[in-house]
Formats: sequence, C-alpha cells, structure tokens
Amino acid sequence: MAAHPSSITGVTADSDIAEIRPYIDGIAALYAGGANVIMQLGWPEVGRGVFESKVESGRTDLHPIKRARTTFTYLSVALLGSDDERAAYRREVNRQHAQVRSAGGSEESPVAYNAMNPELQLWVAACLYWGTEDIVQRLHGPLDEATLDLLYRHGSRLGTTLQVREDMWPADRAAFEVYWAEGLRRVSYDADVRRYLLKVVLGVNAFPWPLRVTFARFIRFMNIGSLPPYFREALDVPWTAADQRRHDRVFRLTRLVSRVVPSILRRQPFGLLLLDLRLRRRFKRQLV
Repeated sequence: MAAHPSSITGVTADSDIAEIRPYIDGIAALYAGGANVIMQLGWPEVGRGVFESKVESGRTDLHPIKRARTTFTYLSVALLGSDDERAAYRREVNRQHAQVRSAGGSEESPVAYNAMNPELQLWVAACLYWGTEDIVQRLHGPLDEATLDLLYRHGSRLGTTLQVREDMWPADRAAFEVYWAEGLRRVSYDADVRRYLLKVVLGVNAFPWPLRVTFARFIRFMNIGSLPPYFREALDVPWTAADQRRHDRVFRLTRLVSRVVPSILRRQPFGLLLLDLRLRRRFKRQLV
C-alpha cells in the first residue's frame, strides 16, 4: 500500500541507520555538494524555481552559509535522523517550499514550477542518491551487491522525508537506472540558470572569504569533476583528460587518508548538524 503523502516513511527502518552510518562521509559536502546542486537544477522546472525564488532567506546568492546549513542538515536528517526528527524537519522545509511556485508562461517566468511537486522532488532525491552512491563507491568501494541494495533502499529517505511517496521511489537499482536515463533526457540549462550556477554555485566569489583565499579553486575543481559528463556537457564546462587524471588522484589519496581517520570525524559535518537540529528542537529555535 502506498504511504500517505503526509506521513514519514522509508523502505528501511531506523535500525538500519547503524549499517549505513559507516558509509556517510562529510567529504561529500566538500567534493560534490555543488555538483549535486547543478544536477538537481538540470530539470528546467527546478532550475527556474531556484533562480526565481522570492524566499530571500533561502537564496544561495544572498545567504550561502545558511543555505548550505539547511541543505546539509536535510541530508543529515534524511540519512541518519529518526522518523520523529525527519517529520519535524519536513514541516519546516514545507513551510519554506510552499512559497516557491510560479504559474509560468511569461517572459519573466517561462517555466512553471512548484517546490511541493513530488515529481520534481523525486528528481532532486534521485540526484542526491546518485551523488551519495558515487562518493561511497569512490571512498569505500567497490561494494558488494547486498550493501549497494541496502544503500539504495535507505536512499529512498532522501525523497520520502519530503513529499515523495514510497511507491514513487524506483523499486530497485535496475529500475533506478531506467528512471535516471529517462531523467537525463530532460536536463537542460537556459542562459539565466547557467549564469547562476557558474557564478553562485561554482564561482569562486560565491565562497566565504576564508575559503576564497584557501580552498575555493580546489573545491570548484572537485565539484566540476564530480559531475557526470552529461551534465558538464549540458552546462558547457570544459574538462580535459588531464583534469580527470588529477581528479582521480585526489580521490585515491582521500581514500587512503580516510582509512586512518576515525569514523566519527569522517562523518562531519553531518553529525554536528544533526546535533544542532536536536538542540534547536530542544530549545524551540527555528530549524530552517
């Protein structure tokens, strides 16, 4: 039976979090966070929705730190949070998403969008899952089929924590591959969204100044490299064979280092963000 769209459900139970936790690495936030945003905004409806958003507090170009905290807190809650925590965060995110909509059909807003649309949220969740599996495989793989199946089932929470019903999540990894291939056919970036992504998501000046003078160019390089080739081509971002070799070398080194770093440190900032959420709930502070 399909889950009621207002309920918090997931294919895996809270008890499965213990099996998933060792594969959650905070390095994904650094190496592929921006890449995943680019993938999500590949569907024109999502791209225009973010570009035209009137919710000032959630705009990356105006409040990059707050937006990053909100996004990665969502990932923390969806992957590692309890059902109660997911439900609480969902209510707060829904309150923001309800304001993000457009009728479309005008020069200013050529594409209709609605941030509460389950179909669009399924695409966003699919991008998040694809990026999660990619990082996990790079740092911990190759994984056996049973572990990949568990990771995939748990990945449904990336959608069901919002409006995506359980029955909307592709039944298995093979079904997901079909969905993903079909979804790629809808990927395109208009001039406005492309400029937004290059300036705000990948642009060095979009980073806080401590990062601008230290790691901004490196982060930009790693995020471009973490994009599937199809998205780089759609965005018209250059990438050479030499770039790919350098990118692969960084991941090999990261994999070696991660083997000696305690797992509790590897999971940051996700663990800290989940703690922050719990403290905010306890002291009745705003979650988003």
